[in-house]
Amino acid sequence: MTPTPDTAPTRRDNPSAFERMRADYRATLKSMDTEEGIDLAFYRPIGYAWARLAKALGVTPNAITIASIFLGVGAGICFYYPSLWINVIGMLLLIWANSFDSADGQLARMTKQYSRIGRILDGLSGDFWFATIYVAICLREVHTSEFFMAHNWAIWALAVAAGVCHAKQAAMADCYRQFHLFFLKGEEGSELEDYTLLKAKLNSLSWSRNFWQKLTLTFYTNYTRQQEATAPAMQELRRELHARYGDAPAPKAFRDEFRRLSLPLMKYTNILSFNWRTIALFFSLFIAMPWVYFAFELFILNLLMIQMIWRHERLCRKLTQELKDGKYPQD
Repeated sequence: MTPTPDTAPTRRDNPSAFERMRADYRATLKSMDTEEGIDLAFYRPIGYAWARLAKALGVTPNAITIASIFLGVGAGICFYYPSLWINVIGMLLLIWANSFDSADGQLARMTKQYSRIGRILDGLSGDFWFATIYVAICLREVHTSEFFMAHNWAIWALAVAAGVCHAKQAAMADCYRQFHLFFLKGEEGSELEDYTLLKAKLNSLSWSRNFWQKLTLTFYTNYTRQQEATAPAMQELRRELHARYGDAPAPKAFRDEFRRLSLPLMKYTNILSFNWRTIALFFSLFIAMPWVYFAFELFILNLLMIQMIWRHERLCRKLTQELKDGKYPQD
């Protein structure tokens, strides 16, 4: 019997293997709102391939994260040498490490293997990479630069200042990205944390029985506290939302308005993340002036961070006032 138009199988009912893979790939992304262009064009497709291979082999997201640490540290060691071809090897290792950093999150979303320890470990991996890179650059400069040979304290001071700023920049970019995802995809689609809840969890753990869990959670709780302290208007908005709606989702009109105001700021969170940092780092290595990377973090990225915080705090104050004025009744 020839299928009628109503009973004939459609492409939607029988997607091709490519369409199924494409849908599976898109499901491993956090959201199109928060994805960075270089990631979408390069790292996410490669990370997806790694994630599929890891899933087939039974490799966990945390194992991929640990592997990325070794690759990133190896990259940093390569940047110590004033040889361009060794530096290029380091660049390739760092790109490989970041493809693994992409893969661990994609694998976690693919297999539903979410965990707070995985998020903490993921954050620590980048710290290991850049700590090694900073030390390697400093040692290189004090051995090859006449100025820093005579004033070796200067490069270490520059590196410490850049490192502190780097940590703050990355923390606030992550904070605002997770806040955006919270309203876009709900609590399950975001990794937004609450310092008060984390502190209560930390206090419930024992150093004798839960040493490693308590140690990692101590650092993570302090990380969250610093994020919240830097964004007081954001915390006021969260309190106002909870006072009005409790644990229920905010009204759709509010979520839509937040997304409209927050979406233009995602470009700042992306610039303050990995890709543009490494472009500046690779440029400084190609011109054999690695200290330029520290200057980039201190001046360019700090200005972008200040602009991002100021604009986000302003939109949070605006929305808090609108909530108090009763603009968004509960759905």
